[in-house]
Amino acid sequence: MKTEEVLAIFRRCGAILEGHFILTSGLHSPVFLQKARVFMHAAETELLCRALADRLRAAGLGRIDYVVGPAIGGIVPAYETARHLGVPSIWVEREQGRFRLRRFEIERGARVVIVEDIVTTGLSIRETVEAMREMGAEVVAAACLVDRSAGKADVGVPLVALAQYEVPAYPADRLPPDLAAIPAVKPGSRAL
Repeated sequence: MKTEEVLAIFRRCGAILEGHFILTSGLHSPVFLQKARVFMHAAETELLCRALADRLRAAGLGRIDYVVGPAIGGIVPAYETARHLGVPSIWVEREQGRFRLRRFEIERGARVVIVEDIVTTGLSIRETVEAMREMGAEVVAAACLVDRSAGKADVGVPLVALAQYEVPAYPADRLPPDLAAIPAVKPGSRAL
């Protein structure tokens, strides 16, 4: 699946929003990818995650024991991608501000792939990598449906992206005047 096909699905689902958004990363952007509007459609989600699973297979990563999603945004794509890979899906969630594997146990040396929805700075994946390594897992790669950084985000492991879609993002103190003139909304889930 090509980037334009991925973005066409997001458009059909009304998931590419325009305005002034504070991203989970804290950066501000005129575009927000509201993946929840895609995930509410099982058939569209299956298409994307099947293609992501195919991309992971083609990456030659070897054995994958688990797919791990960072809560909240990574749970659905991690589950659906794991289903297509034929492996269990688990997730990390915040406990006292840090990602932890709270509901599951894994064996030391388990080979995991982290699957995220959208990557902007890669912070959620880096935090998930750290949590999984603390559990003794070997993180072989990370994957996402859309890489908003167009390959610039450092996630600490190889990143497999289904689509690259570079969207401008700005620190709060360096907003362009046209963006600063619009009230900001924060639709992300980092604080949850």
